[in-house]
Amino acid sequence: MAKLEEKLTEMLEPGVEALGFELVGIEFVRAGKHSILRVFIDHENGITVDDCADVSHQVSAILDVEDPISTEYNLEVSSPGMDRPLFKEKHYVDSIGEIVQVRLSMPMDDRRNFKGKVLACENGIVSIEVDGQQFQLAVANIEKGNVVPTFD
Repeated sequence: MAKLEEKLTEMLEPGVEALGFELVGIEFVRAGKHSILRVFIDHENGITVDDCADVSHQVSAILDVEDPISTEYNLEVSSPGMDRPLFKEKHYVDSIGEIVQVRLSMPMDDRRNFKGKVLACENGIVSIEVDGQQFQLAVANIEKGNVVPTFD
């Protein structure tokens, strides 16, 4: 996770949790005046549009006071969805048995992209099977990870 996203997570997590939601993760997509701050929330009963609006108001108030982002941006609050982003080691543990798509910050075995089944995750290492071959990926080296939705 990038330094800004880490800072924002520490800043916003207490406010999101105070409303009864889990802060799944944060993405900041830099694009000049069209930058986007995405805040992903979850709840055991699912997420509604009203939940997103409530969290958006809470997050906006915190960001207005703290002002951690110097450029213009749009705030988006949403549920993780079917292609759930994976930010923390816990997310990979919860995804054992599922197919995930992962992009590494630093290449491993001359590749950065992996798509396969999560076999295990412990001590900061994700074991993933790709085309019959197992790889051990450090969670700290994962730039972006998502669950790949499957339809039975």
